[in-house]
Amino acid sequence: MERLLEAITAVVCLVSPEKVRALAGRIRKIEDAKASVSLSDVVGTATARAVADRLVDAWRATSVGSDELASMLLAAGHAFENVSKHQSTELVWTGPTTPFVSARRTEQVLLEVVNGARHSLFITSYVAYDIANVVRALNNATARRVQLNMLLERPRSDGGSISFDALGKLRQAVPDANFFTWGDDAAAAMGGSVHAKVAVADDQRCFITSANLTGSAMERNMEAGVLISGGEVPKLLASHLRALVDTKIVVRA
Repeated sequence: MERLLEAITAVVCLVSPEKVRALAGRIRKIEDAKASVSLSDVVGTATARAVADRLVDAWRATSVGSDELASMLLAAGHAFENVSKHQSTELVWTGPTTPFVSARRTEQVLLEVVNGARHSLFITSYVAYDIANVVRALNNATARRVQLNMLLERPRSDGGSISFDALGKLRQAVPDANFFTWGDDAAAAMGGSVHAKVAVADDQRCFITSANLTGSAMERNMEAGVLISGGEVPKLLASHLRALVDTKIVVRA
């Protein structure tokens, strides 16, 4: 049964809700799972056909009837669809790619988060430079009255750990943003630097990534991240960033 449940999960995670319902309809018409059964013609891609074949193989090893399997498939599909409406997670990748995994690029996702912000946007990065497209999007966000907060590492000349004033340059490029840095007392106590790279929009979407706000990270480096839409994680991350400001762990730059 465990194998069958795993096969059902694989199907509903991969194919569309319409295809899940079509598969369930086909299964209901099958009288004997032990007979030569195929569901691969119901779905389109080679990957989907493979998971449909695995479902049939797993079904044959059980005593589950066709009506019962169809109901299990529909229930799993309904649950997955509703969870997806509340929260979705997407892989984000920049750098070498393969034909086996599809992932969106860092700059594409970051711009989507920035351009989609309506009320608030909080971005953190160790450093920032050579990001003309991002700067343009940030200025467009402030122009439509999005509250833009940005947390960056300070230069060494101001007690930080980077060799030039990236924060000052970005302040000139995005003049209507609110800039923050790790407060003197907190940074000294921790002995660390601003190494988090996140972007949170409207408490509803967050992009968590290895990529700094640099041209190399957007285009050439090997960078990985996830885009989370909906659910509790964006709310929690936005609340945490605001709390860092309210408690003066991070302060106005």
